[in-house]
Amino acid sequence: MTEYITVGVEDRVEARNGVIKLHGPEGFAGMRRAGRLAAEILDALVPHVVPGVTTGELDDIVREHMLREGGIPATLGYRGYTKSCCTSINHVVCHGIPGDRTLKDGDIVNIDVTPIVDGWHGDTSRMFLVGDVGIKARRLIDVTYECLMIGLEQAKPGNRLGDIAAAIQRHAEASRYTVVRDFCGHGVGRLFHDSPEVVHAGRPGTRPSRREAARRRLDRRYARPLAFRPIRTFDRDYGRRMRGLYEEPQRVRQTAL
Repeated sequence: MTEYITVGVEDRVEARNGVIKLHGPEGFAGMRRAGRLAAEILDALVPHVVPGVTTGELDDIVREHMLREGGIPATLGYRGYTKSCCTSINHVVCHGIPGDRTLKDGDIVNIDVTPIVDGWHGDTSRMFLVGDVGIKARRLIDVTYECLMIGLEQAKPGNRLGDIAAAIQRHAEASRYTVVRDFCGHGVGRLFHDSPEVVHAGRPGTRPSRREAARRRLDRRYARPLAFRPIRTFDRDYGRRMRGLYEEPQRVRQTAL
């Protein structure tokens, strides 16, 4: 079973202590291999995400593909989790659990995969449209994707995480959506969820973290891969109801990219 606190000996001191870790060419090569496998798995799922398939069947495809290509599902066994991916349908924000639920015509589903390849994580997800999807859901997906691209444009030397967050928030709100503040992106590497936290709403020029250890500008000296997870919602009162998501998911009119 994968060790999720410290994957490598060199990470033991800095494991989840707020330090933004720096990686060299070898680390980025490892993460590229893991990220490439994650992308290939999402591509392979395209013909299978159709009305009538269960999320459990999709999870089987993810696991078999990952293992066949030399990867390990990072989610499998993570804090007792028993699946190899997350499948979040319609109103589910993120981290939906695969099972017996059958996809229906008009559903939208986010599939989140994280393979570990040679100790390095590749964490990404994709939104899939099942059959004939309505215009409101399509619009939500389009705007969320635009927010992702706008955020990536701000991930450049000299910028801070607040610049990324502000750009995402500005576009989302200009498009009459709100940003979910209860979840965020994160650093990746040898740890599944590493520093820094990448929020999607904020002020330009602000620090990347409240912790002193993470107060670094984004420049070429500090090489840090980030996992963006911009999440949009139709519901402007969403934040007040977020805490009841897992108890009463039907109350939340939301989806994620």
